[in-house]
Amino acid sequence: MDKIKQLQERKNAILKAGVSVREDIATLCDENSFVELAAYSFSKDLFYGEDAQGEGIVTGFATVHGYPFYLIAQNFAVSNGGLSKANCAKIAKTLNAAEKNETPVIYLLHSHGVRIGEGVNVLEGVAELLLKATQLKGTVPQYAVVNGDVFGPSAALVAVCDCIFFTEKSSLCINSPLVLSAKAGKNLKNIEVGGYHALTKAGLPVLEAKNLKGVSDSIAQITELINVPVIDAELNKPMPVLNKKTDADAILSIFETSAELGALTSPEVKTVLGRIGGISVAAVIFDGAVKLNERNIKKLRSFAEFACCYGFPFVTFVDCVGIEAELAVNDSAVLKEITEYLSILDAIDTAKIAVVTGKAVGLGYSLFAAKSVGFDYTFAFATAQISLFESAVGAEIELADGKADKSKLAAIYAEENADPIHAANGGYLDNVIEPQFVKQYLVASLQTLIK
Repeated sequence: MDKIKQLQERKNAILKAGVSVREDIATLCDENSFVELAAYSFSKDLFYGEDAQGEGIVTGFATVHGYPFYLIAQNFAVSNGGLSKANCAKIAKTLNAAEKNETPVIYLLHSHGVRIGEGVNVLEGVAELLLKATQLKGTVPQYAVVNGDVFGPSAALVAVCDCIFFTEKSSLCINSPLVLSAKAGKNLKNIEVGGYHALTKAGLPVLEAKNLKGVSDSIAQITELINVPVIDAELNKPMPVLNKKTDADAILSIFETSAELGALTSPEVKTVLGRIGGISVAAVIFDGAVKLNERNIKKLRSFAEFACCYGFPFVTFVDCVGIEAELAVNDSAVLKEITEYLSILDAIDTAKIAVVTGKAVGLGYSLFAAKSVGFDYTFAFATAQISLFESAVGAEIELADGKADKSKLAAIYAEENADPIHAANGGYLDNVIEPQFVKQYLVASLQTLIK
């Protein structure tokens, strides 16, 4: 038997089965950088009675804009990208190598679920895979690219990842979109069920890109922020626009480069990776007197965890008036999310800096600006408001005992008494600043605190 000829035949069969997915890999990665690993993996599908060439999974090593990654790609041409026990083990093997070599992972996913011919075997494989991916979280970054339809257990794998990329053809559903659509009494397209604009409450760290080339650029941008903590940048540039307005768009002008994670979920709270004075930071920007609820606190907690895992300085731009006064919020997990957020905030051992840009009222101050929860430096714009209650009316409603002296409340919570100077007098602020000079204060603080 000609062993070389046999090897060539097997190789050609695998390549033939994976033409499309290999084209996607070539688009995502640097030219000729992909080196395939564990290519010769075969199993018999007991239901369909056919070999699954390469197990429907292509794994290997590549670079993206010069940065190294392990790559795991589902081949939709083989059993609709269905997971099997063997290809779950193949993915887990790649994750073990990523952990050992401290190299990030990119998942290129396109799957309609599991291979039904495997029965309980595949469920054991799914459990092994999800556990390994979860154990890897916080050790090396994991990026998921939803490269078409991703249904079933592969959707759970997406949720483990630190950054998730959607393109125009992406659809993410834990159950079949046909089932979900039918149960809702509608006839929806897959993208209307699980597309980028459909998942506004999922709480996932999603970024949108036009195509795989855009995904490649975004991965490179985030990787640079993680791998290169400091680069040269203009340090003392004033931002005159901040003297006129302090909304999220104006605050974003402080950054030399930035990428927002999870923009569609709780958009009033922006979670941003970026550079300030050339220093990589994880920043939270409250956009317009934000009221806290379970969803936006959960988003903040997940982002703080990301900052903690990868050593980003944590910066908050605070405009928050405490917990939303609604029955639905009261009967939710908002308090539990707050305690978990505080636990993670306490674990962040790099710089923590707060800038009160608007209102910091009640828990809006305690959670995101207070020295007592670990903020190293807290600054406030001269136009900011820091107080226990947002107004005398709010204080009167909170007390609601009929004994409150309305005139005294009006005096205590008058606008001039919410001036940040009063908080500074108590030693709780490091400085009250003119908004346009905030970048100088931030850069000086970061340079002092980063290790």
